[in-house]
Amino acid sequence: MIFFVTGTDTGVGKTYATALLASGFKKVGKRITTQKLVQTGANSPEDLEIHSRLAGLELPPLKLSCPYIFSYPAAPETAASLEGKRIDILYLKDIVEKLKKKYEIILIEGVGGLYVPLNQEYTVLDFINLLMCPVFVVSAARLGTINHTVLTIKALKQRGIHVAGLLYNWHFATDEFLARQSLSDIKRLTGIDNVLEFPTLPENLPPQLIDMAARFLERILRVPFNFSSSTLPHEP
Repeated sequence: MIFFVTGTDTGVGKTYATALLASGFKKVGKRITTQKLVQTGANSPEDLEIHSRLAGLELPPLKLSCPYIFSYPAAPETAASLEGKRIDILYLKDIVEKLKKKYEIILIEGVGGLYVPLNQEYTVLDFINLLMCPVFVVSAARLGTINHTVLTIKALKQRGIHVAGLLYNWHFATDEFLARQSLSDIKRLTGIDNVLEFPTLPENLPPQLIDMAARFLERILRVPFNFSSSTLPHEP
């Protein structure tokens, strides 16, 4: 089964949230791997290395786990074009299908938010639409998060994509009352019930936090999913 991890913005904690989810899936006994859709601003798969370290994962070869790495810190389309390359989302989908043959759960970490361009035709949201898989949304407990999070969730729902849950990152909170009230407003405005709150993460994930993630995922896995791949949004 495929799950996609997206964020309301860049730098909201998707990588750490993905590692936490991977640890939770391991805790409930699932054969899990993670994938980084595209890595930019680096010469190595930095986000995957964090997944591996925090969740204790042995990841597949790089050609399957992080097929595109670009050094310029920009949206994938821009970073790829600077190296004379183009991201092929059908190729990315084919890689995911190969991983499905070996793992029960594939957890794909996106890049930036939903409307980040992968190439001149397609965005991250278009790729999720192609997979038609459930999505975890990561948002930051800071001023502005209500608007960003509600827009992200509504954009997914408008495409008929199931939002499996929200991961609310307390690392950014400077006002506890505001952060708590913002989360309450997000839940009211979106109808999201499945929420996992997580703090600033240390070098090793605390066992109690992994237990919380496992309980969060157990609730989600009780829901019967029956999604099939879609066509690209601009195809007839």
